[in-house]
Amino acid sequence: MAVVTMKQLLDSGTHFGHQTRRWNPKMKRFIFTDRNGIYIIDLQQTLTFIDRAYEFVKETVAHGGTVLFVGTKKQAQESVAAEATRVGMPYVNQRWLGGMLTNFSTVHKRLQRLKELEAMEQTGGFEGRTKKEILGLTREKNKLERSLGGIRDMAKVPSAVWVVDTNKEHIAVGEARKLGIPVIAILDTNCDPDEVDYPIPGNDDAIRSAALLTKVIASAVAEGLQARAGLGRGDGKPEAETAEPLPEWEQELLAGAAPPDGPAAAESTTEAS
Repeated sequence: MAVVTMKQLLDSGTHFGHQTRRWNPKMKRFIFTDRNGIYIIDLQQTLTFIDRAYEFVKETVAHGGTVLFVGTKKQAQESVAAEATRVGMPYVNQRWLGGMLTNFSTVHKRLQRLKELEAMEQTGGFEGRTKKEILGLTREKNKLERSLGGIRDMAKVPSAVWVVDTNKEHIAVGEARKLGIPVIAILDTNCDPDEVDYPIPGNDDAIRSAALLTKVIASAVAEGLQARAGLGRGDGKPEAETAEPLPEWEQELLAGAAPPDGPAAAESTTEAS
Protein backbone atom coordinates (compact mmCIF):
# COMPACT_ATOMS: atom_id res chain seq x y z
CA MET A 1 0.00 0.00 0.00
CA ALA A 2 1.28 3.47 -0.86
CA VAL A 3 2.61 5.60 1.98
CA VAL A 4 0.30 8.40 0.82
CA THR A 5 -1.73 8.93 -2.35
CA MET A 6 -1.70 11.72 -4.90
CA LYS A 7 -5.34 12.38 -4.00
CA GLN A 8 -4.45 12.91 -0.34
CA LEU A 9 -1.71 15.36 -1.31
CA LEU A 10 -4.07 17.28 -3.60
CA ASP A 11 -6.86 17.36 -1.02
CA SER A 12 -4.48 18.76 1.61
CA GLY A 13 -3.16 21.45 -0.74
CA THR A 14 0.38 20.11 -0.66
CA HIS A 15 0.90 21.25 -4.26
CA PHE A 16 0.38 24.95 -3.58
CA GLY A 17 3.61 26.91 -3.21
CA HIS A 18 4.19 30.58 -2.57
CA GLN A 19 3.54 33.52 -4.85
CA THR A 20 5.91 33.60 -7.80
CA ARG A 21 7.55 36.81 -6.60
CA ARG A 22 8.52 35.11 -3.33
CA TRP A 23 10.54 32.03 -4.13
CA ASN A 24 14.00 30.50 -3.94
CA PRO A 25 15.39 29.83 -7.45
CA LYS A 26 17.01 26.65 -6.11
CA MET A 27 13.49 25.19 -5.88
CA LYS A 28 12.93 25.52 -9.63
CA ARG A 29 13.43 21.80 -10.27
CA PHE A 30 10.58 20.94 -7.89
CA ILE A 31 8.04 23.29 -9.51
CA PHE A 32 5.48 21.93 -11.97
CA THR A 33 3.99 25.22 -13.19
CA ASP A 34 2.45 28.44 -11.90
CA ARG A 35 -1.19 29.51 -11.91
CA ASN A 36 -2.51 32.96 -11.11
CA GLY A 37 0.84 33.95 -9.64
CA ILE A 38 1.11 30.87 -7.40
CA TYR A 39 3.71 28.18 -7.93
CA ILE A 40 2.41 24.61 -8.21
CA ILE A 41 4.74 21.96 -6.80
CA ASP A 42 5.39 18.77 -8.77
CA LEU A 43 3.64 16.13 -6.66
CA GLN A 44 5.13 13.29 -8.67
CA GLN A 45 8.47 14.32 -7.19
CA THR A 46 6.85 14.80 -3.80
CA LEU A 47 5.67 11.17 -3.80
CA THR A 48 9.16 9.97 -4.71
CA PHE A 49 10.80 12.01 -1.98
CA ILE A 50 8.19 10.91 0.57
CA ASP A 51 9.09 7.28 -0.09
CA ARG A 52 12.79 8.08 0.32
CA ALA A 53 12.27 9.98 3.59
CA TYR A 54 9.88 7.32 4.90
CA GLU A 55 12.42 4.56 4.33
CA PHE A 56 15.20 6.58 5.98
CA VAL A 57 13.13 7.35 9.07
CA LYS A 58 11.90 3.77 9.37
CA GLU A 59 15.42 2.35 9.17
CA THR A 60 16.83 4.98 11.53
CA VAL A 61 14.27 4.16 14.21
CA ALA A 62 14.48 0.41 13.59
CA HIS A 63 18.17 0.60 14.46
CA GLY A 64 17.54 2.42 17.73
CA GLY A 65 17.46 6.03 16.56
CA THR A 66 15.15 8.84 17.59
CA VAL A 67 13.56 11.60 15.52
CA LEU A 68 12.99 15.09 16.92
CA PHE A 69 9.84 16.75 15.51
CA VAL A 70 10.14 20.54 15.11
CA GLY A 71 7.34 22.91 14.11
CA THR A 72 6.79 26.11 16.06
CA LYS A 73 4.58 27.97 13.58
CA LYS A 74 0.90 28.09 14.46
CA GLN A 75 -0.13 25.85 11.54
CA ALA A 76 2.20 23.04 12.69
CA GLN A 77 2.10 23.17 16.49
CA GLU A 78 -0.85 20.84 17.05
CA SER A 79 0.10 18.14 14.54
CA VAL A 80 3.76 18.13 15.59
CA ALA A 81 2.84 17.58 19.24
CA ALA A 82 0.11 15.03 18.49
CA GLU A 83 2.09 12.90 16.03
CA ALA A 84 5.33 12.94 18.02
CA THR A 85 3.43 11.97 21.16
CA ARG A 86 1.64 9.20 19.27
CA VAL A 87 4.94 7.48 18.52
CA GLY A 88 6.82 8.47 21.68
CA MET A 89 9.25 10.88 20.02
CA PRO A 90 10.49 14.26 21.33
CA TYR A 91 9.15 17.47 19.85
CA VAL A 92 9.48 21.25 19.94
CA ASN A 93 6.34 23.16 19.02
CA GLN A 94 6.89 26.37 20.96
CA ARG A 95 9.93 28.63 20.69
CA TRP A 96 13.19 26.94 19.71
CA LEU A 97 15.80 27.78 22.32
CA GLY A 98 19.25 28.36 20.87
CA GLY A 99 21.58 25.52 21.83
CA MET A 100 18.91 22.85 22.18
CA LEU A 101 21.17 20.60 20.11
CA THR A 102 24.61 22.24 20.10
CA ASN A 103 24.55 22.87 23.86
CA PHE A 104 22.49 19.86 24.88
CA SER A 105 24.45 19.27 28.10
CA THR A 106 23.06 22.54 29.48
CA VAL A 107 19.58 21.76 28.16
CA HIS A 108 19.76 18.35 29.84
CA LYS A 109 20.46 20.06 33.18
CA ARG A 110 17.34 22.18 32.71
CA LEU A 111 15.35 19.01 31.99
CA GLN A 112 16.62 17.53 35.25
CA ARG A 113 15.53 20.70 37.01
CA LEU A 114 12.06 20.39 35.48
CA LYS A 115 11.72 16.82 36.74
CA GLU A 116 13.00 17.88 40.16
CA LEU A 117 10.37 20.61 40.44
CA GLU A 118 7.61 18.26 39.30
CA ALA A 119 8.67 15.69 41.89
CA MET A 120 8.71 18.35 44.60
CA GLU A 121 5.19 19.44 43.68
CA GLN A 122 3.85 15.89 43.63
CA THR A 123 5.50 14.73 46.86
CA GLY A 124 4.76 17.76 49.00
CA GLY A 125 8.15 19.38 48.56
CA PHE A 126 6.53 22.80 48.35
CA GLU A 127 5.10 22.48 51.87
CA GLY A 128 6.61 24.68 54.54
CA ARG A 129 7.68 27.30 52.03
CA THR A 130 6.35 30.83 51.83
CA LYS A 131 3.71 31.73 49.26
CA LYS A 132 6.30 33.81 47.42
CA GLU A 133 8.71 30.86 47.23
CA ILE A 134 5.96 28.50 46.04
CA LEU A 135 4.87 31.01 43.40
CA GLY A 136 8.44 31.37 42.16
CA LEU A 137 8.97 27.61 41.94
CA THR A 138 5.64 27.12 40.18
CA ARG A 139 6.45 29.80 37.63
CA GLU A 140 9.87 28.23 37.02
CA LYS A 141 8.28 24.81 36.51
CA ASN A 142 5.64 26.15 34.13
CA LYS A 143 8.24 28.04 32.09
CA LEU A 144 10.42 24.95 31.77
CA GLU A 145 7.40 22.82 30.88
CA ARG A 146 6.37 25.26 28.16
CA SER A 147 9.79 25.43 26.54
CA LEU A 148 11.17 21.93 27.20
CA GLY A 149 8.16 19.73 27.93
CA GLY A 150 8.23 18.12 24.50
CA ILE A 151 11.83 16.92 24.92
CA ARG A 152 11.61 15.98 28.61
CA ASP A 153 12.57 12.35 27.90
CA MET A 154 15.25 13.09 25.28
CA ALA A 155 18.43 11.77 26.92
CA LYS A 156 20.77 12.69 24.05
CA VAL A 157 20.74 14.54 20.75
CA PRO A 158 18.39 12.91 18.20
CA SER A 159 19.42 10.74 15.27
CA ALA A 160 17.39 12.90 12.85
CA VAL A 161 15.20 16.00 12.86
CA TRP A 162 11.83 16.49 11.13
CA VAL A 163 11.17 20.14 10.34
CA VAL A 164 8.05 22.00 9.20
CA ASP A 165 9.26 25.26 7.57
CA THR A 166 13.05 25.38 7.35
CA ASN A 167 13.00 29.17 7.08
CA LYS A 168 11.23 29.67 10.39
CA GLU A 169 13.25 26.90 12.03
CA HIS A 170 16.58 28.03 10.56
CA ILE A 171 18.29 27.94 13.96
CA ALA A 172 17.24 24.33 14.53
CA VAL A 173 18.32 23.39 11.01
CA GLY A 174 21.66 25.14 11.49
CA GLU A 175 22.33 23.32 14.76
CA ALA A 176 21.45 19.96 13.24
CA ARG A 177 23.73 20.57 10.26
CA LYS A 178 26.57 21.67 12.55
CA LEU A 179 26.31 18.36 14.42
CA GLY A 180 25.85 16.28 11.28
CA ILE A 181 22.29 15.29 12.22
CA PRO A 182 20.21 14.48 9.10
CA VAL A 183 17.37 16.92 8.44
CA ILE A 184 14.06 15.73 6.95
CA ALA A 185 11.81 18.63 6.02
CA ILE A 186 8.97 20.02 3.94
CA LEU A 187 10.40 22.19 1.19
CA ASP A 188 8.09 25.01 0.13
CA THR A 189 8.97 27.11 -2.91
CA ASN A 190 10.71 29.74 -0.76
CA CYS A 191 13.06 27.25 0.95
CA ASP A 192 16.69 26.32 0.33
CA PRO A 193 16.97 22.62 -0.63
CA ASP A 194 20.71 22.65 0.09
CA GLU A 195 19.96 22.77 3.83
CA VAL A 196 17.99 19.53 3.88
CA ASP A 197 19.18 15.92 3.61
CA TYR A 198 15.77 14.36 2.98
CA PRO A 199 13.50 16.98 1.38
CA ILE A 200 9.78 16.61 0.73
CA PRO A 201 8.64 19.30 -1.75
CA GLY A 202 5.33 20.65 -0.49
CA ASN A 203 3.24 23.31 1.19
CA ASP A 204 4.55 24.08 4.68
CA ASP A 205 1.96 26.77 5.44
CA ALA A 206 -1.38 24.99 5.09
CA ILE A 207 -2.49 23.17 8.25
CA ARG A 208 -3.72 20.09 6.38
CA SER A 209 -0.54 19.73 4.36
CA ALA A 210 1.74 20.07 7.39
CA ALA A 211 -0.45 17.63 9.32
CA LEU A 212 -0.50 15.03 6.54
CA LEU A 213 3.26 15.06 5.99
CA THR A 214 3.98 15.05 9.72
CA LYS A 215 1.67 12.04 10.05
CA VAL A 216 3.62 10.28 7.29
CA ILE A 217 6.89 10.78 9.19
CA ALA A 218 5.29 9.63 12.45
CA SER A 219 3.99 6.54 10.68
CA ALA A 220 7.51 5.79 9.46
CA VAL A 221 8.65 6.06 13.07
CA ALA A 222 5.88 3.68 14.14
CA GLU A 223 6.92 1.12 11.55
CA GLY A 224 10.53 1.48 12.62
CA LEU A 225 9.57 0.87 16.24
CA GLN A 226 7.67 -2.25 15.24
CA ALA A 227 10.67 -3.51 13.29
CA ARG A 228 12.91 -2.75 16.28
CA ALA A 229 10.64 -4.80 18.50
CA GLY A 230 10.63 -7.65 16.02
CA LEU A 231 6.94 -7.27 15.29
CA GLY A 232 7.42 -7.04 11.54
CA ARG A 233 5.66 -4.67 9.19
CA GLY A 234 2.75 -2.79 10.73
CA ASP A 235 -0.15 -0.78 9.38
CA GLY A 236 0.79 2.61 10.72
CA LYS A 237 0.79 4.32 7.34
CA PRO A 238 -2.01 6.73 6.48
CA GLU A 239 -4.74 4.77 4.77
CA ALA A 240 -4.63 5.16 1.00
CA GLU A 241 -7.83 6.43 -0.53
CA THR A 242 -9.62 5.25 -3.63
CA ALA A 243 -8.89 7.49 -6.60
CA GLU A 244 -11.65 9.92 -7.56
CA PRO A 245 -12.11 12.02 -10.71
CA LEU A 246 -9.93 15.13 -10.63
CA PRO A 247 -10.26 18.52 -12.32
CA GLU A 248 -8.51 18.66 -15.69
CA TRP A 249 -5.56 20.73 -14.50
CA GLU A 250 -4.99 18.42 -11.54
CA GLN A 251 -5.07 15.45 -13.93
CA GLU A 252 -2.27 17.19 -15.82
CA LEU A 253 -0.32 17.53 -12.59
CA LEU A 254 -0.92 13.86 -11.88
CA ALA A 255 0.28 12.88 -15.35
CA GLY A 256 3.23 15.25 -15.31
CA ALA A 257 2.15 16.80 -18.60
CA ALA A 258 2.86 20.38 -19.61
CA PRO A 259 -0.19 22.45 -18.55
CA PRO A 260 -2.15 24.63 -20.97
CA ASP A 261 -2.72 28.27 -20.13
CA GLY A 262 -5.81 28.94 -18.08
CA PRO A 263 -7.08 29.93 -14.66
CA ALA A 264 -6.16 27.88 -11.65
CA ALA A 265 -8.72 25.62 -10.07
CA ALA A 266 -7.86 27.11 -6.73
CA GLU A 267 -5.48 29.60 -5.28
CA SER A 268 -2.78 28.80 -2.80
CA THR A 269 -3.59 29.30 0.83
CA THR A 270 0.08 29.74 1.59
CA GLU A 271 1.42 33.06 2.65
CA ALA A 272 4.59 34.05 4.36
CA SER A 273 4.62 33.16 7.99
